[in-house]
Amino acid sequence: MTKTQTTRYDVAEHLRTPEEMAAYLEACLEEANGDAAFIAKALGDIARAKGMSQVARDAGLSRESLYNALSGERSPGFDTILKVISALGLKLHAQVALISPVQQATPADTKK
Repeated sequence: MTKTQTTRYDVAEHLRTPEEMAAYLEACLEEANGDAAFIAKALGDIARAKGMSQVARDAGLSRESLYNALSGERSPGFDTILKVISALGLKLHAQVALISPVQQATPADTKK
């Protein structure tokens, strides 16, 4: 009987294009539920796919500090996140979230 050999899955090996990187980050943002370390880890995956040394240079950070910031073990500062997103050639955008009817009420509606 032949033994099956497994290897650790690394998403960074599958992020080849800027579109794939953006789609991955978008999916992670939707699934994060407010977990900033989760988003930092996703950015770390993308940075590894693109080349951590190059991303560190483009972000104006040391390679070591970039690894630490994007390890997923802590939440980096928002300024670091913005630098990394820019260095990755990505951008953040905002859209209206689905909100409940209670949240849709305007201040004028609550006075009635």
